[in-house]
Amino acid sequence: MAEPSRFVNAEPLLSFDRSFSYNNMPFAGFALAVHSVAEPAIMNANQAAQLYADVEAFCQEIRPIEELCYVEHRFNDQVIPLAKRYGLLGMIVPESFGGRGANAAEYLRALVRIGREGTGVRTFFSGHVSIGTYPILKWGSPELQARYLPAAVTGEKIFAFGLTEPEAGSNPLEMTTTYRRVGDRFVLNGVKYLISNGGIADAVVVFAYPEEVPSGPPRRISAFVVDTHQKGFVAENLVAKMGMPTSNTAMFALENAEVPLGNLLGEEGDGFRIAMGTLVSGRLSVAAGCLGVIEDCLAEVIQYSKERQQHGKAIARHQLVQEHIAAIEMHRVASEALLERAAQVKTQADAEPTHREWQRQADLLAAQAKFFITNAAWDSADRAVQVFGGRGWSTLYRPGRHLMDVRVCRIYEGTDEILKLKIAAAVLGKEYEAFK
Repeated sequence: MAEPSRFVNAEPLLSFDRSFSYNNMPFAGFALAVHSVAEPAIMNANQAAQLYADVEAFCQEIRPIEELCYVEHRFNDQVIPLAKRYGLLGMIVPESFGGRGANAAEYLRALVRIGREGTGVRTFFSGHVSIGTYPILKWGSPELQARYLPAAVTGEKIFAFGLTEPEAGSNPLEMTTTYRRVGDRFVLNGVKYLISNGGIADAVVVFAYPEEVPSGPPRRISAFVVDTHQKGFVAENLVAKMGMPTSNTAMFALENAEVPLGNLLGEEGDGFRIAMGTLVSGRLSVAAGCLGVIEDCLAEVIQYSKERQQHGKAIARHQLVQEHIAAIEMHRVASEALLERAAQVKTQADAEPTHREWQRQADLLAAQAKFFITNAAWDSADRAVQVFGGRGWSTLYRPGRHLMDVRVCRIYEGTDEILKLKIAAAVLGKEYEAFK
């Protein structure tokens, strides 16, 4: 096919559904069209419709549970059972492994809807699917895929992604986790920190340097699938968080934890490339969830502002309240458009994995979407709290919960600062990269 231009100008994968209703809260305006850029979607129209129906049913059922767990400040232990019931644990996994076979655009649409129910709920799916299952699907051997993907789909195994360390966040090359080969095993040692699903995972994708410093080329990171139910794996839940009390965040230590040779992802030394490729999927999942937050904030302020009376009229009639509502709506429209474009290119990149220009554009658009939409969600939640006034300060109401939860989205999967540098380097040229 012809080389793509810098600014993709293909027919969109996704189109805005004008029947979107804020009050009745059906599926988001981020709606799947019936065509694809390069090849037909893996799912047919009926399968896609059934997936969205299952996501909607899951969301309707999880909302009251999530609200109660939030008020009680405890982990929502019903997300996994309900995700199992509605078949949502393997949305991107091919049908041959028992999954739903959703492409990037279809999956992101589902995450937009899930994101309305809270960043904690969506973060579980990002950890398990977007960055946990995804690298096994993309870089795992056939044997590794056969062993782990069906288990991920059924919920027999919950996944997490272990890249961040106490002293290695924005620069993963500074990690200190190591591995060595002993017979038919790799043996890993190190600590991973602030890992979503880290305390509930049955398997974690872990990144580490070789223990011995070779003479010659610098050490290169490798990636492994590590089973957590073994001697040498110790996890500790982190509950002192500003938000997302209903989701699991943990740190874990590897103390001579053993990994079969077959659990290596890709080849030795491929770990950094695998991590960066996985973050494209992860960043888009965060962006999609944050669009859901914006939609939910908008739905809440529309309903509340029409019902709340001050100065003899509904506050929806106050000009400064309308300013907040208009700003949230503009955040929604702009975020939807950017996510649509990013989803289109990611789906194209997945269809042509050897096409370097599509991979580059998907990487950049994921960074742009994640940066823009997370900030838009933060401002939307802040404005929604302002419209709610004193009630907005209470976690009994949804805007306040969104405000506390969505703040972390500007940090994990790439901080605002790192994404700004990435975006600027794409504009200025690679030779101007500030972090080199």
